[in-house]
Amino acid sequence: MNLRNVDLNLLVYLDMLLKERNVTRAAESLGISQPAMSNGLRRLRELFNDPLLVRTSDGMTPTERAEQLQPIVRDVLASVEKAVEPHKEFEAAEADRVFRISVSDYTESTLLPHLMRRLRSEAPNITLDVLTPSDISYQDVEQGTVDLVINRFDVLPQSFHQMTIWRDTFSCLLSEHNPIRHSFTLDSYLESGHVWVSKTGMGIGVGMDPSAAQRLGWVDEALTKLGKQRRIRVFTRHYQAAMRLAELRDLVVTLPTKAAELLKDNPNVAILDPPFDIPEIELKMAWSPLLQHNPAHQWMRRLIADVASTLD
Repeated sequence: MNLRNVDLNLLVYLDMLLKERNVTRAAESLGISQPAMSNGLRRLRELFNDPLLVRTSDGMTPTERAEQLQPIVRDVLASVEKAVEPHKEFEAAEADRVFRISVSDYTESTLLPHLMRRLRSEAPNITLDVLTPSDISYQDVEQGTVDLVINRFDVLPQSFHQMTIWRDTFSCLLSEHNPIRHSFTLDSYLESGHVWVSKTGMGIGVGMDPSAAQRLGWVDEALTKLGKQRRIRVFTRHYQAAMRLAELRDLVVTLPTKAAELLKDNPNVAILDPPFDIPEIELKMAWSPLLQHNPAHQWMRRLIADVASTLD
């Protein structure tokens, strides 16, 4: 195939078709007629010798070939956009815009206050719209409607850009009046009631099964390797709630150390090392390739990384 014979506008059509998975909506998004988009899809099928989108009970579904092409096409278009877009420096002190960032309340509690102090100093007119993981989907990030997502991820879409913000260990929170406070061993840990807290990934969550230890995360996976299981009495998705529950004398809360240290000045709570090894967690920042070369976005990513480095 000779590249000179390829209409590169077809890549724009393909990108939008894979976003919308609907010929009519894709045409409306690009401001062209539905017949023109249908003709574009026909030419794309000929170009790649693949149906690309097939009609199923769920609507238009991408083929395996289309899913392979999507991140490649997205990167190509992002590079072209960068090449033709006039280069402008981002003036943070004068900027007046909103950044939409999705974080769990672990990140919201530990990173956000320090980020806001820097913003007030360096970019006082910038506003943050902070979303929870349940508010968004991977598609929202991929399409650039959400600027950044900061969380812990097992897997991220191949097309996303990402960087590590920090790594964190685990600590245990106990009431100063908890009877195991001064004899904190694996046995006393296991005999206690526990608070489970987590909210990773994206989308609406589902109820937890206390018997499914392999799905409960880092703490319970570490115990499973020891052939042990803790007694979870409360499942919560909110770190602030978990930290308040630590004041009850019969509960133990095991959570990332940076969150635990928010209570270091609370006289009613003790912070202890877990009586067994738990692998550290990795907090990541991820974003769409569509925003990779955006000057404002680059500035915000650098600022977040710099603030995080002072806390790590």
